Amino acid sequence: MAARLEPFTETARWMDQVLGAAREATASVPTMPMDLFRSGDHYVLNVDIPGADPGTIDVGVEDSTLTIRAQRSARADGEVQWLARERTTGSYVRRLTVGRGLALDAVDATYADGVLTLTIPVAEEARPRRIEVRHGGAATQISSPSEQG
Repeated sequence: MAARLEPFTETARWMDQVLGAAREATASVPTMPMDLFRSGDHYVLNVDIPGADPGTIDVGVEDSTLTIRAQRSARADGEVQWLARERTTGSYVRRLTVGRGLALDAVDATYADGVLTLTIPVAEEARPRRIEVRHGGAATQISSPSEQG
């Protein structure tokens, strides 16, 4: 009986093993999902950091990078026998590159119910504004040479 060679079967099995391990590794890295919207002359950034220790939350700005850091510690209840442990612990870090036109020196940050809210005002020079057009004197009319003559 001839064996049928299927070259992609072994490759698919190998990729499943490699990608499965990669998925498991990234699943253990804490993530910070976020929502960002503009409301009037402010941007509002809501970042989910459930269970983070409030004293460890740090928001910093350097050049055009906004960095959010937080820590969620493991529960330490003496000797326990874990039956399931799916909640990640450790350090959370999220970096966002922001454009010009934001007043990064006036960011307001609050943390409540597991959500970090950053309110970032639009810089005064970046806000839309109307430019007044002044009318100077009498209207000037231009006529063609054939009308002058």
